[in-house]
Amino acid sequence: MATSDSEPTKRRFGRRTNKSGKPGRLSQFKQAYQLTREVDPSVTWWMLGVAIPVLAIGITLGVLTGHPIYYTLLSIPVAILAAMFVLVRKTDKAMYKRLEGQPGAAGATLRLLRRSWIYEEEPIAVDPRTYDSVFRTVGRAGVVLVGDGPPHRIGKLLAAEERKHRRYVSNAPIILVMAGDGEGQVPLNKLARHIMKLKPALTKDEVAHVNARVRSMPGLRAPMPKGIDPTRMRPNRRAMR
Repeated sequence: MATSDSEPTKRRFGRRTNKSGKPGRLSQFKQAYQLTREVDPSVTWWMLGVAIPVLAIGITLGVLTGHPIYYTLLSIPVAILAAMFVLVRKTDKAMYKRLEGQPGAAGATLRLLRRSWIYEEEPIAVDPRTYDSVFRTVGRAGVVLVGDGPPHRIGKLLAAEERKHRRYVSNAPIILVMAGDGEGQVPLNKLARHIMKLKPALTKDEVAHVNARVRSMPGLRAPMPKGIDPTRMRPNRRAMR
């Protein structure tokens, strides 16, 4: 009986946990702050530089109006929100800075696409010599093949994958996108938005049919070379949006 009585007590008065096992909101912000500080140590001063003036303005208004306690309590959450806004913006830039130059960076960025887009977590084609890779996502705009590599090399790999896809998908647009900072490429920080802005050409039912067709294509997936692991690079989708 003692054991059964103590368990409800722990559940009632103990710390609440997330049933899904995912970290809570506070843990997410803490993790984002630590990762951002590794890339950009100035994030702490930027957050304080925004939060302190907001708090100072609130206290000043409280003194002038004769309600210092009320305005102080009111300004504290506003200052925290302002600091969190700066953190989100800094985390955005830090994430892309960490991804720049890494094989598979384009695939990690595709995680920021909305749920209406179906993306592949692993590249569908990889050049084992150069580690250039091609990722695929399917949505209302059609089949989008994203090349990750220098423009003078990735073009050939993209063209080869386009020819393979044409054999299986003849009634849907196939769009080629090169990710990177070179000429004719789409920067990583604009890649997801660039894809989501593409003009819709398919219905939801057609998207499901096209996705089933491309996933049935044989011989697309090659062994992933060492150093490419986009599954370990997980941008914070909620913060990015």
